[in-house]
Amino acid sequence: MNIRNIRRAILSTSDKMGLIGFAQGLAERGVELFSTGGTRRHLQAAGIAVRDIAEYTGFPEMMDGRLKTLHPKIFGGILARLDHPDDIAAMNQHGMEPFELVVVNLYPFAATAQRADATEAEIIEQIDIGGPSLVRAAAKNSNWVTIATSADQYGEILEQVQRSGGTDDELRRRLMVAAYQHTAAYDRAIANHFAQQTESSDLPTEINLNLRRKSSLRYGENSHQAAALYSTDGIKTANVVHTRQLHGKELSYNNILDADAALAIVRNFAKPACCVIKHNNPCGAAIADRLHEACARAFDGDPQSAFGSVLGFNRTVDHETAEFLAHDDRFVEAIVAPDFATEAFEILTTRPKWKKNVRLIEVGHLDQEPMSLEYRSVTGGILVQQSDRQFDRLSLEQVVTKSPVIPELLAELEFGWNIVRHVKSNAITLSRELAICGVGAGQMSRVDSVEIAIRKAGPRARGCVLASDAFFPFADSIRLAAQAGIAAIVQPGGSVRDDDIIAACNEHGIPMLLTGRRHFRH
Repeated sequence: MNIRNIRRAILSTSDKMGLIGFAQGLAERGVELFSTGGTRRHLQAAGIAVRDIAEYTGFPEMMDGRLKTLHPKIFGGILARLDHPDDIAAMNQHGMEPFELVVVNLYPFAATAQRADATEAEIIEQIDIGGPSLVRAAAKNSNWVTIATSADQYGEILEQVQRSGGTDDELRRRLMVAAYQHTAAYDRAIANHFAQQTESSDLPTEINLNLRRKSSLRYGENSHQAAALYSTDGIKTANVVHTRQLHGKELSYNNILDADAALAIVRNFAKPACCVIKHNNPCGAAIADRLHEACARAFDGDPQSAFGSVLGFNRTVDHETAEFLAHDDRFVEAIVAPDFATEAFEILTTRPKWKKNVRLIEVGHLDQEPMSLEYRSVTGGILVQQSDRQFDRLSLEQVVTKSPVIPELLAELEFGWNIVRHVKSNAITLSRELAICGVGAGQMSRVDSVEIAIRKAGPRARGCVLASDAFFPFADSIRLAAQAGIAAIVQPGGSVRDDDIIAACNEHGIPMLLTGRRHFRH
């Protein structure tokens, strides 16, 4: 490995985490430290000898710190190729010294822009100019210069400096890549923020995704597929990426998808809610006055499919809920919830047969998920759409049949309608007493989904309400619903045969609401 000795370093950081220990370690190895403004005062307060960059350049900081490192003596010392005689001659002629280490992280633009009380002037002042220039210059000359842009990198750099006086080629190359990723992400955050203020359409003309690998996964959907979890910046609402795993094996690719689906369902209900997710579809869901009641009724939706499922809750998992789940006949892969009571955690990690492996995921307070964009990759590009997250309210004015909907059934219809939108199309749910009794998902024809939902519900289908994510193309589904004893139907309408569907409902005395809004989920 080609070691480049480090004799001088520039340190100019917004985030001071870990900086004192790193600077002390460098100073102890004889590295001369140069710094600016707040970073210099931070180091001096810790008793670390540091040279003021303004004193070195002979040019003072000005314009409230906007101008401090942009000077030829700084950039010449970073960009100089120490095996080029002309570069060395230029440095000697203009009194420049080489800098072999640059430690810079950038102003917190994204964090400032996300603050509700931040003014535009404050946001603009967090657009770093000198910092990205230093980073890019050092990265460009990585054959000679080491660039650090994160406290996570300090340990490895210091270890090499302490061992050999400098850094090797492999480390400098990795740090160069990280540096350009850092500045690219920074520029994307700035561009995205101001684009949101100037775009006139619902979707931007250009999308730049800033993704950072959070963890490598054992595999993807199948064991022969490599996979990793990447995180995005600026997500304030509770989610399964920025969370805390309290217990169990690491989350798999499929676990993460199912946990995300579980949160999407339960977070919008005001009452205690539980959903049971299997293969990214809810096979059971319920709301009740008590969480353990909702849990028990969600399991009753499809006890067979609930085996090996992922559960979602919108309340603290309590003692009674854990007692229900700890039964020997029940097995779950993961549980995602705002948090877990002490007694519940102990039960779930000591008593069930599956205690060693169950994944307990704490996501914190669940607020309603804001409207966001969803992305799906296709060969050659990415499909982008607004997320379908809005909770729909129903009214008796949407009834289109001769048979009226009794007011007591309206809450039931609303519950089923807001669950069916989370089921893969063609989607049908049957529910009663605010709990799912049968689900038909992902079929090529809607009548097949109706048949499956009725079969899953069995005798419980009588008296259920039926929700359909899209219109019925033919009246065959209505006849099946009538035979099963369905009490009411909610669907969006919009078919050329809506009149036939309404007539079939009237024939069988089934009240029906048309919402006017479809909820396909492919």
